[in-house]
Amino acid sequence: MYDIIVAGAGHAGCEAVLAAARMGSSCLLISSDLTAIARMSCNPAVGGVAKGQITREIDALGGEMAKAIDATGIQFRMLNRSKGPAMHSPRAQADRTLYSLYMRRIIEEERNIDLLQDTVTGIECMNGTLTGVILSSGRIIKAGATILSCGTFLNGLIHIGMNHFPGGRTIAEPPVHGLTENLVMQGFKTGRLKTGTPPRIDARSVDYSAVEEQWGDDDDVRFSFQQNSTNRRPHVSCFVTKTSSATHEILKKGFDRSPLFMGKIRGVGPRYCPSIEDKICRFPDKDSHHIFLEPEGIDTNEMYVNGFSTSLPEEIQIEGLRSIQGLSEVKMIRPGYAIEYDYFFPHQIKRTLETKLISNLYFAGQINGTSGYEEAAAQGLMAGINASLRQQKKGSLLLKRSDAYIGVLIDDLITKETNEPYRMFTSSAEHRLMLRHDNADIRLRHFGFSAGLIDEQTMQGCNDNIKRIEILKKLVAGAMMQPAEINPLLANLDYPAVTCSQNVCSLLKRPGIYLEMLMDSSFTLRNSVKTVSENRLIYQQVEIDLKYEGYLKRDILMSEKILRLESHHIPIHFQYKNVSGLSNEGREKLLKHQPETIGQASRILGVSPSDLSVLMVHLGR
Repeated sequence: MYDIIVAGAGHAGCEAVLAAARMGSSCLLISSDLTAIARMSCNPAVGGVAKGQITREIDALGGEMAKAIDATGIQFRMLNRSKGPAMHSPRAQADRTLYSLYMRRIIEEERNIDLLQDTVTGIECMNGTLTGVILSSGRIIKAGATILSCGTFLNGLIHIGMNHFPGGRTIAEPPVHGLTENLVMQGFKTGRLKTGTPPRIDARSVDYSAVEEQWGDDDDVRFSFQQNSTNRRPHVSCFVTKTSSATHEILKKGFDRSPLFMGKIRGVGPRYCPSIEDKICRFPDKDSHHIFLEPEGIDTNEMYVNGFSTSLPEEIQIEGLRSIQGLSEVKMIRPGYAIEYDYFFPHQIKRTLETKLISNLYFAGQINGTSGYEEAAAQGLMAGINASLRQQKKGSLLLKRSDAYIGVLIDDLITKETNEPYRMFTSSAEHRLMLRHDNADIRLRHFGFSAGLIDEQTMQGCNDNIKRIEILKKLVAGAMMQPAEINPLLANLDYPAVTCSQNVCSLLKRPGIYLEMLMDSSFTLRNSVKTVSENRLIYQQVEIDLKYEGYLKRDILMSEKILRLESHHIPIHFQYKNVSGLSNEGREKLLKHQPETIGQASRILGVSPSDLSVLMVHLGR
């Protein structure tokens, strides 16, 4: 018998099993193919808008994804540098083969993890509590808890043109049959979603003189806060081109054989990552769409055609590709395809990711209707932590919306109607100025430490940085600069000259002025700052805190108001039917979602402010 069994070795499963094992639980990781651990089945990249923040939060809590991409990345970029700090998001291209090998090695080195190549086709329960899992052979393995992280394997169906056939994650992988049916018999409600992937092409067949080269950043942005995360591998370029009206006309020839348009695909696809045929239909006024050519590794010629996700017939795909600038002689290694799969409506899980119907059963990743490696890994990490804490009879780890993007992700899943693959955006986080990628360690290290995933030395280093930031903020806030020091800088930025000394904090609030600029202009300020720290990342956090002080204070006040609502707990199995005054829709949604707090109830679509007032009065009584 194992403390925890994890079914599925994708990005969710890897984080789940590593977290639980590192917390002392005996774990079994079951996968139908142990050579495909943490496989990047879609784009060979980690991070991006909001996803980069999630990856750094995973690292701050003690997860592995950030270290994995730092060790196997082949190009690093900071997105949205021209925008404010809340929008800055790290992204990296990965060597997809090395990424999978890295994660397998880390898992195999963990002494509390056993591996089993098999398929989970059901769960065993007694009196509403999980007792074990059922394998395809009929064998039952007992477990204290189980985390299902099945990805797109549940009754997976692949579509290419009007041809469709069973598939799990890629064309070569079989789907999982039986598990959905087993869970439905237990009372779970399931739906159907769809995702897709573009063709892969031979990099040697690209005309590089006709495409735009896209370099990575010179100052590599690392994802892990650990200083030993270094990468000495050569970096590669990506390339940018675009479709044309001719491309669109070619692709339209295949619309009568598109499974998306001909009703063969029943699942709903991701709104913010549509197929190329969907983009042509939704934006008929656009003559072109950007295409990004992304290498899949250092030692391979396979290239990912980002922006060309499609399930059109193969001959239409290759004809369309060859109409794109730089791809006139392109060779297609494998076609794009769409995949349909089962998921379970996430209102059926708690904030811990434990299911409401069956104790000690957890769902993580695309089984909850999400899309993306980072979203999956975050859920796996939280499920692994909470499953292990429950086995140890300790309290749960619950992140609020004001704590982390991960808190926003989980709260959105359990309170909002998920009828399409969920993807995280910075706009989803109302406290995004506080939830930056650069301060994830300061925000979340103590959570990872309390769970047992962060060691004392790392936690002490984080606490030391927090002290340095506070000392430096006070020092900078009280520092003054003389006109002779500041006027040359102001002149370069087209600001009028000043005639008296200026407070450094007030200078920082001016657009275009940054702390390191002021340090370069003032010998006294530079020496004072460097006596506290010489770390540029600390300078940046001090600068952001002072520059956006008013906005941050407003965010904190808002989070405190919301926190008061979160402190009003609703009893388990509360009888909403007995509460008079609730609207019919409000009562229906509250019965469906079974919120744990008033704050959570307030975010459920269909629950009105008057419903909340009635509910609070009733609870008060």
